[in-house]
Amino acid sequence: MRQQEPEKHRPGSTAHARRRKAFVLGLRAESLAVFLLRLKDFSILARRYLGAGGEIDIIAARGSTIIFVEVKARPSIEEAMTSITVEKSRRMSRGTRHWLARNQRAAAKTWRGDVIFLAPWQMPRHAPNFIELDIS
Repeated sequence: MRQQEPEKHRPGSTAHARRRKAFVLGLRAESLAVFLLRLKDFSILARRYLGAGGEIDIIAARGSTIIFVEVKARPSIEEAMTSITVEKSRRMSRGTRHWLARNQRAAAKTWRGDVIFLAPWQMPRHAPNFIELDIS
């Protein structure tokens, strides 16, 4: 006899619909962030990078700087800013270490943990070095 899937994972459930909506919103927010970074003359190296217990929404480079970017979309910029937690910083640092270990040429570059905050009807806010990356 097949075991029943939990309600939150079952297609058609309310929880599933919320998760799907959040996923689509996140993809749109990341696409807007990529557009913003390209306007600032950054080259996009990776999107949705996942490695060794960490995730990075966007990795981009300009000159001798590589930025590891978290994208936060919330109803207001203030809510987006307060949504960056210590645990998020840890996960981003783990993902950054993983990426740097696989991209040896990046060792000589300057690295930053940036955040792009998005909210409806507000200008996106790019916060350079908002997240202190622990690369040790």
